[in-house]
Amino acid sequence: MNKNDVGILIVDDELIVRDSLTKWFREDGFRTDSADCAASALRKLQISSWDIALVDIKMPGMDGIELLQRIKEHKKEMIIIIITAFASVDTAVKALKEGAYDYVTKPIDPDYLDHLIAKALNERSLVRENLRLRDAVSELSEKDEIIGESAETQHVLEMVQTVAPTDTTVMIRGESGTGKELIARAIHTHSKRKYFPIVTVNCGALTESLLESELFGHEKGAFTGAQYRRKGKVELADCGTLFLDEVGNISMKTQMDLLRVIETKQFMRVGGSEIIHSDFRVICATNRDLEAAVKDGSFREDLYFRLNVFAIPLPPLRARRGDIAKLAHYFLDKYAKQMGRAKHGFSPDAMHTLKAYDWPGNVRELENAIERAMVVSKSGAIEKEDLPVQVHAAMQPNGKRLEDIERKYIETVLRETGWNISRSAHVLDIDRVTLYHKIEKFGLKRNQ
Repeated sequence: MNKNDVGILIVDDELIVRDSLTKWFREDGFRTDSADCAASALRKLQISSWDIALVDIKMPGMDGIELLQRIKEHKKEMIIIIITAFASVDTAVKALKEGAYDYVTKPIDPDYLDHLIAKALNERSLVRENLRLRDAVSELSEKDEIIGESAETQHVLEMVQTVAPTDTTVMIRGESGTGKELIARAIHTHSKRKYFPIVTVNCGALTESLLESELFGHEKGAFTGAQYRRKGKVELADCGTLFLDEVGNISMKTQMDLLRVIETKQFMRVGGSEIIHSDFRVICATNRDLEAAVKDGSFREDLYFRLNVFAIPLPPLRARRGDIAKLAHYFLDKYAKQMGRAKHGFSPDAMHTLKAYDWPGNVRELENAIERAMVVSKSGAIEKEDLPVQVHAAMQPNGKRLEDIERKYIETVLRETGWNISRSAHVLDIDRVTLYHKIEKFGLKRNQ
């Protein structure tokens, strides 16, 4: 809690109380002001934002109870602490029923009041964090929507719904770009661990030593460059989910370490001696044939069986062509909002082309194709010509060379951008040097 960001308003008709409390809290680092009556306090509440009000019950004119009621009508989250004399404790109890956080009696003990304020701020912080987490989970659920109506996609969704409420280890199998991480997040979002983090480790992107530090963390001085203690992903996933992406690419030593921590939920940081406990669920993903890897000795059989408890195979996009149209419209809406450009769907030729292509890069390639089409499209709908050249190739008559298609596409983009090399290179998703080489290779000229 940064005290400079917390505003305390003191409302009391006694000058000595206002001055002493204002001085006390200012010296303690809080932003502080005071008011000698309820009307003055309401004016200050209109001008500035306050987190806490210390309100005396007995004041001339509007008393503390009425001021409390007025504040709560418009600022329900504001913390209000009642100041009262011994003779008016019953009134203070009434104030609690009206929404006051607590009350203190005169003479005021500043240390106790300071403790009470710290407690109130901490409780409010926890409430806000809980609401933030719930909103984040709701937002995550929306982001993790799995698009598709095909029988294959519905079967995957059924498996997600079956395994999500359990703590069972899940292995997601599928080609690159099929959405394995999306499925992992969907499982986590619908699990009992959803209010805790899902922590992702890309096992295929790190060397053995870096992956060990990434998973288990390290102590200061554990190796050259370890200037401070660092928590690993296993520790950060406590009470949540550990998602091991590309798990088939880890070394034999790391496989042994990983098996041990999955079975015991205990580990030590690199260079440390303290045993650390972490309660996490494991979801892993791979596009590798692990059965073959077990046979050739590059993947431990015991780890394979420990990870492959509940397998979810994801079909490639070419095996669920019935989802292509819905996915294409989903990505069209997504990028239309991002770019602020209105598009009215796809032309029949464009949609026919999308459905005919095999999509070796799966959903990820489809998304990239739609984004690039949005950039180059000049009409109200996505046309066949707006799609990437490799997608066009699937629909070309026999005998037409891919090189000819590429030349025509580059020529079209250059003409549409007024031969602006930087813009054309961006649309084509290549660098300017490569574009210059292709212009020279194809003999393209500005006025041809």
